[in-house]
Amino acid sequence: MPLGLLALAIGAFGIGLTEFVIMGLLPDLAADYGVTEAAAGWFISGYALAVAVGAIGLTAAVTRLPRKPVLMGLLGLFIAGNAISALAPTYEAMLAGRIVAALCHGAFFGIGAVLAADLVAPAKRAGAIAIMFTGLTAANVLGVPFGTFLGQQYGWRSTFWVISAIGVVALVGIAVLVPGTRAAGAEEPAPSLRRELGAFRSGQVWLSLTVTVLGFGGMFGAFTYIAYTLTEVSGFAATDVPWLLVLFGAGLVVGNWIGGRLADRSIDGTLLGFIGTLVVVLALLGWLAASPVAVIVLLVLMGGFGFGTVPALQSRVMRYADQAPTLASGANIAAFNVGNALGAFAGGLAISAGFGYTSPIWVGAIITAAALVVMVVAWATARAGAPHVERADAAARVTTATGSVAASAA
Repeated sequence: MPLGLLALAIGAFGIGLTEFVIMGLLPDLAADYGVTEAAAGWFISGYALAVAVGAIGLTAAVTRLPRKPVLMGLLGLFIAGNAISALAPTYEAMLAGRIVAALCHGAFFGIGAVLAADLVAPAKRAGAIAIMFTGLTAANVLGVPFGTFLGQQYGWRSTFWVISAIGVVALVGIAVLVPGTRAAGAEEPAPSLRRELGAFRSGQVWLSLTVTVLGFGGMFGAFTYIAYTLTEVSGFAATDVPWLLVLFGAGLVVGNWIGGRLADRSIDGTLLGFIGTLVVVLALLGWLAASPVAVIVLLVLMGGFGFGTVPALQSRVMRYADQAPTLASGANIAAFNVGNALGAFAGGLAISAGFGYTSPIWVGAIITAAALVVMVVAWATARAGAPHVERADAAARVTTATGSVAASAA
């Protein structure tokens, strides 16, 4: 494994941590700033909106620049945003710090995924992206308990200082371990915004983005309100929720790793299999929500099959964006966040309509089923429109495997 992938994973860990850690700190922040829970919730909602804006806007602004210096600059923005949060004397300053930190999120993952893919052989690109996203899944597992512990022991500001320090480590790691951008040549044209925008002429890029929105929208529609399901339907105590979420996070880590390995063999096959299985898992979770044992198993599976699609989704967008993948990759990061917002909104509507605390799970299953339908259309049209591409990709994988047996075994 190239050490540069480790540096990218550390950056992903820090950025994921600042996204998820706030959930365990909201009561303390609301109390310190003297605001309502709803107002404190904007530290989460504002962050998510800024991620979507930065994923496309900031990526478009830097598309002509070399990727390594851009990633280092983005981490500088991330460090500054968390330092502002740690020092923030007012609610408005804290919200500004969250927005500054969030602006780098989408661009970092969008550009970082392209750079991670460039660090390895073509047949291992999805696996390389999965390694980078392992940092994000680890942050999901550790974020809330880590932030809660620090907040209880040393105050919530200490959490943001530690996150800033992680950003510094990632910045140094990328500076030292990630090789500089290769010079553009016949196989890699000079970056340009016009070429990057041209990637969106591909119908497959739009189908892939739609699958991302619906696939993640379905999972997060169920996950956003899972604490209510666990306590009000499954019968768990409120004190059980953190460790149950850790199990969900463990599913994310394993699913991300397996999904990356399988996507290196077949991107579309992995997506069809994982999304289809996720529909079944969500349906079973909605049906068996009153059974604590079943819920524990299905919670892990929901995390595994839900996040296991990430490497394949990111790889698919980059593949059909051809030689201009950076902006499309950033757009896919924005699509993840749009899906999160869509799922949470739809699940909230179901609860408000009086359908109970299992209703977000059923809503999630329906949205995920829609993602499966779109994915089937994408797979069928890709095969019908360019079967020679599939054969060429298969031939390339065979050639790489036979020529690099030792590397593949590793």
